[in-house]
Amino acid sequence: MPLVLFHLGDLLAGYLERYPDERGALGALWDALDAGGDPASRVAFPGGLTCSAVVVDRERRVLHVHHREAGRLLLPGSRVEDSDGTLSAAALRTAGEETGLPASFLTPLQGFEAGPIDIDVAPAPAGEEPAHPRYDFRFAFRLAEDAPEPVPGAGEADGTCWLPFDRVSSPGLRAKLDGSGPADGVVLPSPFPSGSVPQIVGVHLWMERDGKVLLGLRHPDSAYAGALWHFLAGHCEAESATACLAREAHEEAGLVIDPADLDLVHVVHLLHRPGVPPRVQLFFRARRWEGVPELREPDKCVAWRWWDPKDLPDALVPYARAAIEGIGAGRLYTEAGWPR
Repeated sequence: MPLVLFHLGDLLAGYLERYPDERGALGALWDALDAGGDPASRVAFPGGLTCSAVVVDRERRVLHVHHREAGRLLLPGSRVEDSDGTLSAAALRTAGEETGLPASFLTPLQGFEAGPIDIDVAPAPAGEEPAHPRYDFRFAFRLAEDAPEPVPGAGEADGTCWLPFDRVSSPGLRAKLDGSGPADGVVLPSPFPSGSVPQIVGVHLWMERDGKVLLGLRHPDSAYAGALWHFLAGHCEAESATACLAREAHEEAGLVIDPADLDLVHVVHLLHRPGVPPRVQLFFRARRWEGVPELREPDKCVAWRWWDPKDLPDALVPYARAAIEGIGAGRLYTEAGWPR
């Protein structure tokens, strides 16, 4: 067994102390280790153990690689090798192999120096009998500002891309990064002048038909607002707010909207909780659009429905309700979550 795997039990214990709600999902791994199983053995651990690198840049994005065989975007990752001194070192090694980033440009993310930010439990591939889960230990690193551009290595990766926190495909990792889960989100050292705090900008679509407003029902497994009604919404990337909302409307619902047809009708300045970046939530009314709402992203939204603003569902995102009430009252601005 690689020497690095002797410390797996300590890492798992520290992780479960931080995330006790995941004890059930990781119970089989804990039991196997407690019974003295060899983590490197395909007999004791048929599903296998891997390590992945969660590389975060100053713009709160995560580096992904496109794998030829899998045909999708994944975190850079691989199995542990005998030469790896620690599991974290294994993640660093594979980051270099698959993205070309030297380890000297990657430092452990603040708050996650001692262990993984996430342990993913993936089901066995279809047809594999017996079915054994696969455990991926994910270690978070901050990318230096002077780091070179990532380039795919010579292995299975044929491309790289950056995804913002709210677009990371793994729900568990996404919740830990953006603070929408039980733990606080990642707070990066600020690149802004002392005293400045970056604000996340969200955009929301106010569409009216016959006096009713369009809302979507979030998927029950969504990392944020699961099983709650909410506006069609998204977070701005390197784009204007209206361009972002027009893009999100097409991606999520198949609607075609000209950014010039969007008018600002409300702003919610939101603080979820101390330590998490504040959010400026912008609400735009669409004067015209083409198409009817479609379920383009069923993993995020399971239904669209037109609601009377005076007869809203109980299961509604609180700041969305506050915005609807503010718009109805003719107010432009609402604050939520800030201490008084």
